[in-house]
Amino acid sequence: MLLERESDLRICAFLEIHRETPVIWLTPKVTDIRIESFLYCSWIHFVVQSESMKTTHRSLAALELLLVSPAVLFMAALFARNVQPQQYEPAHTAQRIVEWYAARPHLGLWILLIALPLAVLTIGLVTLTQEWRRNQDLRNATHQMIALVRAHASALLIASATAVAGGILAIVALHVLTD
Repeated sequence: MLLERESDLRICAFLEIHRETPVIWLTPKVTDIRIESFLYCSWIHFVVQSESMKTTHRSLAALELLLVSPAVLFMAALFARNVQPQQYEPAHTAQRIVEWYAARPHLGLWILLIALPLAVLTIGLVTLTQEWRRNQDLRNATHQMIALVRAHASALLIASATAVAGGILAIVALHVLTD
């Protein structure tokens, strides 16, 4: 039973304030309305809380990606400068990025390569710990995933070894082609 919006809000507010108060003294009709309103209010609260939590988690994910991107850029530049000779373009730009970081040790090393990734690690661990404690579905899915990995460990090891071998062959092929 959906009540009018204003009365819904009043009953939701009343139930939020008097949550611990029993409603036995109310007449059956009023009790039914209050119980239905309480369920409706709980549903509204759940939906609003879920949407705000999704927004918060998405914002945290975007923030973490933003904070870790300078370190990822530096690591990618370290890799790219070694792929081909430095007079060619991707390696030349990568070398300039590495030199920029090296010329500014306080900003490049301490802030961009240590402080920001450490902040991402801390924020991520705190968020995941809170979500682990709060979300039973996450715990169940994790336990199911662990059971699945245990059941198919040999196939996963074969797939991992195959992927590593493919990566090594790609690196060696790039090295042979650039020499």
